[in-house]
Amino acid sequence: MSAAVAWDLNGAPVQIPGSVPGRAARPVRPRLVLVPTGDAVPATAPGRLRLTRLGRLAITLTVAAALLAFATLALASRGGAAPATVADHAVTVAQGETLSEIAVRELPGLPVTNAVAELQLVNNLPSNHVHAGQVLVVPARG
Repeated sequence: MSAAVAWDLNGAPVQIPGSVPGRAARPVRPRLVLVPTGDAVPATAPGRLRLTRLGRLAITLTVAAALLAFATLALASRGGAAPATVADHAVTVAQGETLSEIAVRELPGLPVTNAVAELQLVNNLPSNHVHAGQVLVVPARG
């Protein structure tokens, strides 16, 4: 038969035999006690799962990351991107012509700055500079 030994750290004060009654009892010193092993261990129901502080932090961060990913995907799929522009026709830039002149001529219903910006977006132009012979797509208005 094997035995295990553990410290009994129960700090409850006890009255020592032969001591003076009425005096405060001294706390018991830690002492070794036998602990049952093998088949002698009483069967106990498993207790609740107890998480450490690090475990709770890991679960919290995982849930927060999942919610953030879900929110990002939901907002992205909801139509956050600009709608695709339908091309009406294409225009070839003539010698000495500017993007502003093309915008005024091709998109008469818009203010000049908005028309230039729209042509830049549709044609992926980094600036308002164009050169002769360049083909520009004019978006459909409607």
